Amino acid sequence: MASYSELLLPALKVDDRGKRCIDYRAVFRLILPLFLNSGVQAFLNLTDSWFIGRISTDAIAAMGTLYFLVIVLFTLLGGVGMYVQTLVAQAYGEGNRRQAAQAVWTGCWSALLLLPVFVLLAFSGSGLFSLFQLSPTVEQLAIDYWMPRLFGGAIAVANFALTAFFNGIGQPIVTFMVAIATTVINIALNEWLMFRVGLGMTGAAWATTLSLLCGMLFLLGIFLSRKIRRQFESHRVWQPHWQAIRYLFAFGVPLGLLLTSDLTGLALFQIMQVKLGVVEGAATQIVMMLISTAYMPTLGIAQAGTTLVGQSIGAGDWRWAKRVGNVAIALCILYTVAVSIVLALNGQWLIPLFTPSTDLYAEAVMTLSQILLWLAVVYNIFNAISIGSAFCLQGIGDVRLPSLLAILLNWFGFVPLTHILTFGQGEGLVDFLPQLGWGVLGGWLAAILFTLTMSSLLFWRWRSVFSRKLA
Repeated sequence: MASYSELLLPALKVDDRGKRCIDYRAVFRLILPLFLNSGVQAFLNLTDSWFIGRISTDAIAAMGTLYFLVIVLFTLLGGVGMYVQTLVAQAYGEGNRRQAAQAVWTGCWSALLLLPVFVLLAFSGSGLFSLFQLSPTVEQLAIDYWMPRLFGGAIAVANFALTAFFNGIGQPIVTFMVAIATTVINIALNEWLMFRVGLGMTGAAWATTLSLLCGMLFLLGIFLSRKIRRQFESHRVWQPHWQAIRYLFAFGVPLGLLLTSDLTGLALFQIMQVKLGVVEGAATQIVMMLISTAYMPTLGIAQAGTTLVGQSIGAGDWRWAKRVGNVAIALCILYTVAVSIVLALNGQWLIPLFTPSTDLYAEAVMTLSQILLWLAVVYNIFNAISIGSAFCLQGIGDVRLPSLLAILLNWFGFVPLTHILTFGQGEGLVDFLPQLGWGVLGGWLAAILFTLTMSSLLFWRWRSVFSRKLA
């Protein structure tokens, strides 16, 4: 028979001998909706790339310039929304449901405060892309997408806060259903705005922004539904509390820095590949989109790790937090290895879906993409360890030191190494670094070395926290 304190612990069962065991059914009940939700996001990325690929290879290369750059900004500033999951999970583990609902409103008010920042960034596109010395065609396509996409930044942060609530209380099925609805809306808007209305790249950006707005309204409606109001008093705690907002920024911004440390490097990495040429840029973007089917669902597993660890810490059991966190990290690795290898083995059938057969560069893009897919397998394995460790550390609330390590390694390791290995003499963005000229393969080698080092540091941090607490 489990004690009252044990009943508060997530995914725990006690066997006939009184021994604690992982309830894997409970773990998978939590993981499955989060996993499917992230899988839907991966599918959304693929469909967006498919729609944009219908325009031209130049459009795919432009998307390569934008893809991680947009994610970096949304995740960096969206850390204040994502950290809501830690607050919700810990409050829920303590049995304080009103406080869990209040954390959501704090995240939404924080999103509103970030609106002017995103508007300013939206109008900075021309100046930003001129720094990267891209071809005029690719640069203009990137600018066309940038402004309407950045207008949706504050909406994305509010979405992070609202989904964090349902994930934090162990009801990710809600976020999954909303994600499906959002994806369907986005696909319909892509076809209509890009090709029926004729807006092209601009239409693709507006389709994503408008579908995010619909998703936010769906989530807010559920959060204020009668059932949630009765259980969490979500309608009574909407007033802004500035101390809580400051606290959320104090921990959410470091979380955003942690989660975007490698994404910032990847954004610059992709920009460098686009600068090499349209073929290198398009091939890298296609491979990134394909491996997102391994990367994005892994985020869902890792988010479950945040909830499991956070609820365990809220219940006061560090030993159990370590155990469930280790399970989440192991599942991240297993899934990523399996899917990455399947993708690499089937690249010859998947890659042509994203390049028009009549395009001048189609054959060259396909040949290079197949090579890069195998490098992506190695990259993705180490990346899974990083993701699992980072999200489990988030469940503890440990984000500041990991963020600092990630930033230093990124800016003083990954970014300069990518430049050194990618460009030959006179080809790069700057002239003060050595230039070995290994091309796109050199860039991917730098990415693998970065994720190997980053995953080692984050996993070491995860283990060391518990070595001190449980000593």
